Amino acid sequence: MIIFFGASKVLRARWYNGAGVPSLASMWTLTLFRIAFPSVTNYRTAPEAPGRGGHRTHARSPFSSQPSMDRRDVASNRGRNFARGNGRGRGWRGRGEGRVYPSTQPPPSTAPVTPGVTASDAPPIVGTCPDMCPAMERAQRERLRDLVVFERVGSDRMRTSPTLAVKKFCRTISSTSVQASDIRPLPVLRETMDYLLHLLKSSEYSFELVHDFVFDRTRSVRQDLSIQNLVGDQAIHIYEDVIKFHILSHQRLARSCKDSDASSLCYLNTEQLMKCLLSLFDMYHIVHKNDSHSTREAEYYSFFVLLHLGCKIPKMADSLSLWYSQLPASVVRSKEMIFARTILRCYHLGNFKRFFCMIAADASDLQLCLVEPFLNEVRARALMYFNHSGYKLQHHPLTHLSEILMIKVLLF
Repeated sequence: MIIFFGASKVLRARWYNGAGVPSLASMWTLTLFRIAFPSVTNYRTAPEAPGRGGHRTHARSPFSSQPSMDRRDVASNRGRNFARGNGRGRGWRGRGEGRVYPSTQPPPSTAPVTPGVTASDAPPIVGTCPDMCPAMERAQRERLRDLVVFERVGSDRMRTSPTLAVKKFCRTISSTSVQASDIRPLPVLRETMDYLLHLLKSSEYSFELVHDFVFDRTRSVRQDLSIQNLVGDQAIHIYEDVIKFHILSHQRLARSCKDSDASSLCYLNTEQLMKCLLSLFDMYHIVHKNDSHSTREAEYYSFFVLLHLGCKIPKMADSLSLWYSQLPASVVRSKEMIFARTILRCYHLGNFKRFFCMIAADASDLQLCLVEPFLNEVRARALMYFNHSGYKLQHHPLTHLSEILMIKVLLF
């Protein structure tokens, strides 16, 4: 008994730590006392300890089998009762010995539900901005000195005009928060596109600088078309002009791809070109339902095929054979599509002679701009074929070889 009362003082002092939680040493001591004194059933080891949230709770005796009013004991008893069959289904809250906690499930909505009404059923926004750049954006960019050299009046970084400023592309714009005064209608978008194409002919500034400006502003034009959900002949013509800009940039940037910056610009330009083509094809599909067709439809379908030359182009999810089967028969049998498919076949088979002959005879200006970055690759492969298959001691005429490979011979 002396050992019991002496150890009980240690247990009384160490049973609860400062936070009211049993310590590891007290748990081991409790186990030893239960083994040594199984007949001891009711002994208080600590006074009232502060519980969670500042409430005073009765500390449970380590030797008592009677439950106390601690929250953890209430929760465990409720769980045991549920396991014994007292529960009445999942989510049901029975009566416990302690505090009843409210359900965490939100109450059912009592608002009336209107079937068939979605966000997409809302009418599209009709733009009312009369200028190429909204007045609010112009004032903000003047204040922040965010004016490109093409938009400045007299080289002043804090001054622009409605005839020079063009709306910038905004990545985080939302159709639910945008104002109609910030969106340009279709005639203003047509005017903006004509102005941007005119800047491409400028020789005062470098092409990379002009490309960066037109690249961003054409994305803004496409954004306004998408927000207003404009699909028609005029919207298709605007998209075709945007694709024309990307194709011309594809040719110019490929010539200067030795620089790493130009290489990244070339990749981003090709990426946007592919996206524009896919959006344009969706417009073609929509206007076909109204028996309307574009006069340049077959040529723009051929651009998508020519972009698959080389290995630097992002791969298409479906095969081109499946894509061909989904095209209208008039497009598949067109001269432009036959040219693109033949060029792609000759490229993969290594038939360089027919490859260059068809380009010289049938390629349009835009098709030639797409094919030009791959000409040197085909020329290198052709020279490799000549080197490995020809007779080493018999020379091949340089003039004939230059004609086949479309190389201009410079005579010194």
